[in-house]
Amino acid sequence: MLDEYPKKRDFVREYLSYLQVEKGLAKNSVESYARDLAKLETWATKNNFNLLGLTRQDLREWLIDLAGENLSENSKRRMISALRGFYKFLQFDGHITKNPSANLDAPQKGSYLPNFLNQIDVESLLEVPNVSTEIGLRDRAILEVLYACGLRVSEAVDLKMSDVDIDTGILTCKGKGSKTRRVPIGKSAVEWLKNYLTIRREKENVETNNVFVGGSGRPINRQVIFILVKEYAGRIGLQDVSPHTLRHSFATHLIQNRADIRSVQQMLGHADISTTQIYTHITDTHLRMTYEKFHPRAHQKSNGIENQTTD
Repeated sequence: MLDEYPKKRDFVREYLSYLQVEKGLAKNSVESYARDLAKLETWATKNNFNLLGLTRQDLREWLIDLAGENLSENSKRRMISALRGFYKFLQFDGHITKNPSANLDAPQKGSYLPNFLNQIDVESLLEVPNVSTEIGLRDRAILEVLYACGLRVSEAVDLKMSDVDIDTGILTCKGKGSKTRRVPIGKSAVEWLKNYLTIRREKENVETNNVFVGGSGRPINRQVIFILVKEYAGRIGLQDVSPHTLRHSFATHLIQNRADIRSVQQMLGHADISTTQIYTHITDTHLRMTYEKFHPRAHQKSNGIENQTTD
């Protein structure tokens, strides 16, 4: 995927030079933009993305990942401004044809909460792959594991055979900062993993220890998972669904069902609990929307009757 884009030119540096020399932006402002874009570069590199290939959904995921840094609203707006300016610069110079930040709104308080699916939509999504085929069976196992364990897409790609303990129903994965964590696997995911691994072991061309492989026997990459999730979601009319949506759904459903937030933090591999707490905001918002929609007195105004006292 990365080979499709130029690697030699430092577009960030070119943009910063443009801001300083041609736009006459103050030194402090240029340095702030440089820090913002450096964060984006670091995130893109960790996720095997090229800056020129990022989509609007990718940028939203990045902003969500920044939630744990407790950034001020002004800092978030400055980041949006940096993104808009950078990608407008790239588009004007002909390096990209579409600006992924064009419709990215500056965040208001409480915005950029992660997208998640309700439990019915998750169940529908899991049923889409044609499990009578080898690829369909693999894809079902991938979807099941993403939702059952809340894995990042890079963690699913890097998952090794030795990381999966089918007997105990425990999965070990290496997350950000090479930190290892153990996550329970639900019974449904275990069964689909068993079915998939049975076929995988029968393949004669597999020379890798990675759990998920393609038809050639080689490990799949993160783009394969992004594409399959989007394709299956599109078949049942779900939009803007990515592998991270299943991770968000995993966490949100746990919180909605009163899971201990510290346990959710551990299963997600968050270093800071403030990152996990964003899911409590989601459930609060969901509860408020449900209340407003269904409670008979949610929109009923006071009738003006004053409290009466008795002698």
